[in-house]
Amino acid sequence: MTDDLTLEEAMEDLVSAEDFLSYFEIDFDPSVVHVNRLHILQRYHNYLSKEVLPEDEAAQRAVYTSLLTKAYQDFVASDALTEKVFKVFHMHEPQTQFVPLTSITVNKKDAA
Repeated sequence: MTDDLTLEEAMEDLVSAEDFLSYFEIDFDPSVVHVNRLHILQRYHNYLSKEVLPEDEAAQRAVYTSLLTKAYQDFVASDALTEKVFKVFHMHEPQTQFVPLTSITVNKKDAA
């Protein structure tokens, strides 16, 4: 049971956005999570990467809960296209690169 595990051990067992939200006892709308689960987890990861976590496990739990709540709320109030969590959303028009035909063919004098 997760009550017997340390925070770190328990978090290793969490695999989905729903698992994280349930573990940290954050109320959530399944329909919001269903469409944004990867975005929520990535945003959560981004928030965590900017934090210096306290040593105390209870304080860590409070930080984790706060940041996960914030990540979830980002997608309650907005959507993935607006939030642009993943790099693909930051790309503009497809980039084209000119490659001259001579650079991809073998010159007869070089082949000898």
